[in-house]
Amino acid sequence: MKEDLLKLIDILGTITFAISGVFAAMEKRLDIFGILIISFITSIGGGTLRDVLLGDLPVKWMADIETPLIILASATCAILFRHIIKNFQQTLFIFDSLGLGFFTVLGIQKGIRFGLNPGICVVLGTITGCFGGVIRDILLNNIPLIFRREIYATACILGGIIYFILFETSFPKEWLDVTVMLVVFSIRFLAVKFNLVLPDLYTDKKGRR
Repeated sequence: MKEDLLKLIDILGTITFAISGVFAAMEKRLDIFGILIISFITSIGGGTLRDVLLGDLPVKWMADIETPLIILASATCAILFRHIIKNFQQTLFIFDSLGLGFFTVLGIQKGIRFGLNPGICVVLGTITGCFGGVIRDILLNNIPLIFRREIYATACILGGIIYFILFETSFPKEWLDVTVMLVVFSIRFLAVKFNLVLPDLYTDKKGRR
């Protein structure tokens, strides 16, 4: 049951990040090849870095053709139905936030399976959730969200901390993964909705930058 849930989380995370990569590339008006490359990188970037750090080789997408096929199918659907979407930026935000939640939990679970301590598991969850987007943004000549004042990686970290707090309580374990995914998504969503950001180090006392 647990493995089936993690498999579903992996598939959903791959789909959502693939779609977010498509819309990020479309905002830059890339050609079809460029869109597919950005879609692949967004989906596999964080997981690839995580697996390399863990020495879990070959990385999953190289050992299992299913992952590239899911990315290709998701990207193709997003491209074909792009005219239905009115606001690329809003669509990118929603799918990016969903993928953040899915992959954060996946990274945490991978660390747990390797017997790592909770702090490192949270780091792996953050890497899995964020670094596909980091590579995507760098290739698109954007400052990655993780390096701005937006609450992005912070959502992964808080989600990871909440995961291990709930794990030590009587909270139903079968709902733990889903709950943390929703927590990460909600933190990211509410931060953007209410313009919540990290402190600005470059503003003087008079509010000037």
